Amino acid sequence: MSGEGQGAPIRVLLVDDQPLFRAGVRMLLSSQDDLEFAGEAANGQEGAALAREARPDVVLMDIRMPVMDGIAATGRIIAEAEGEGRQAPRIIVLTTFDLDEAAARAIRGGASGFVLKDAEPEFLLAAVRTVHAGSAVIAAGATRELFQYFSARRPALEPEEFASLTAREREIFALAARGLSNAEIAGSEFLSEATVKTHISRILSKLGLRDRVQMVVYAFEHGLTGTE
Repeated sequence: MSGEGQGAPIRVLLVDDQPLFRAGVRMLLSSQDDLEFAGEAANGQEGAALAREARPDVVLMDIRMPVMDGIAATGRIIAEAEGEGRQAPRIIVLTTFDLDEAAARAIRGGASGFVLKDAEPEFLLAAVRTVHAGSAVIAAGATRELFQYFSARRPALEPEEFASLTAREREIFALAARGLSNAEIAGSEFLSEATVKTHISRILSKLGLRDRVQMVVYAFEHGLTGTE
């Protein structure tokens, strides 16, 4: 494995109502030196309870399940973690559709992106590592549809909290909202990656956002992607 294998492995919880799919993902995750399979659940209610006990770093969450769906489970997992003052796990929504209302709602509710259930194994593995590092993951080909979904619901006025950003933070915000990585932003703005990371953390704090995918959604909801 790469350098990502150094240190503690990334603990991954799987929540899906299809036993065969769970078995395949379990085998895939277990084959990776830098990933650790933290358990599985067949519905959202079981998944939320297991997340509370297992404390995974990343949750792979199916959208449509009996008892409790993935949207409700995502909200519960995040709310419980925040209520206890701990870092909530990153949640990747699994869906059979390229983009639909449910996937978009889950992202708005705190999920760090979504992946199609028929995605290539390497894409799923990369998604787990990417969200664990704090970035967003959107199924290939769905980014434009996702942005159109949120753009259609944007309010007319710039939110008050956005005014609290400095000029430099607005520049970093605009670049991050377009999907640039810390390294790409650093190269574009002639800054160190550490400085960019600090700016991103401050922006998230000021805007009350959890992570970069929330930043992207926020930017498109409020029509802020054209800011230079």
